[in-house]
Formats: sequence, C-alpha cells, structure tokens
Amino acid sequence: MLHFALLEEARRSLPQGFKAEISGGIIVMMVSRSGIHQRNLLIVRRQFDAHAPRDLLPSENTDLVSPKVGKSRNPDLTYLPDSVLETSDNQVPAETAAIAVELVSPSNPENDWVGKVRDYPLMGIPLYLLIDARQKTVTLFSRPDGTRYHRREDVEFGEGIRIPEPFGFDLDTSGLLPYS
Repeated sequence: MLHFALLEEARRSLPQGFKAEISGGIIVMMVSRSGIHQRNLLIVRRQFDAHAPRDLLPSENTDLVSPKVGKSRNPDLTYLPDSVLETSDNQVPAETAAIAVELVSPSNPENDWVGKVRDYPLMGIPLYLLIDARQKTVTLFSRPDGTRYHRREDVEFGEGIRIPEPFGFDLDTSGLLPYS
C-alpha cells in the first residue's frame, strides 16, 4: 500500500490540463480531449441523464479509487450516488460507481481496451461502456465477478445498445461521430 500511496501522491501533483490514473504500479497520463471526443461524450451523457435514477449524479472528472487492488481510474463519465460526492476531495470509492463510460483515446487505445477492461471489474464497477470513434463501435461490458466481466455486447455507430438497470434504456448511437 505504500507504493500505491506514493504513486497517488505523484498523480495528484500533476499540472492542470493533465489527467492521470494508476494501474499495474504505474501512472498513466492523458492530455486534454478533442472536439469530437467532447461532442460524443455529451451526446451519450444527455441520454444517461434522462434515464439516471434521482440518487445518481453524473461526474466527468472524479477519481475512482480502489486502494486494496492498487487502482485509481478517472473515467470520462461515471454516475455516482449523491452521498459519495458530499466530499471536498476528488476521489471516491470505485465500487460506488454505477457505470464507467470511456471514449477511446486515439493516442492510447490499449489503456481503454486492455487496462480498463482488466481494472474495472477488479474495482467493483458493474458496467463499463466503451465508445471507440476510431472503429465506430460501442461495447458494453457487464456481469463482473470481481475478476472479469462475463458479458460483452458490441454494436456499430448507428445501432442501439441496451443499457441495463439502474438506467434501463436503449442508447442511441446514431449521433456519434467517428474520428476519421
């Protein structure tokens, strides 16, 4: 845990404009988002906002932390219980997240497709929605058992994908834009 504490201290001291996560004993840094990234995120967020239970609030920049497994991740979008956001800190227990939504970074797709597919079920996150504007696909990972996700559903941009409870709606992907 001392190693994690040192990495966490280094991660928190990064300059503005950078986002960082901890996985596998290393710090993963990311830079600011593109216009298409922001637009796609807002298209998705509007739909989630319309279907989120009243006790879940959206967050686009909260660190989800699991010290027991040595992980700290900062999803593009997550929905958290109102009560866990009653803090002056920017980190909350990862297992309180109802979903993690990520838009694949063109500069580091392995972080979303490999690292987060591995880390999120370990961190107790029940749903992981991955939007890949490079491949024009949306993937939902679900049914974690604490080690991995047991269900994966893939659709192409333009197709709908069912988002299970606590949201319970069909996500419309027709408004999403590809990177190229």
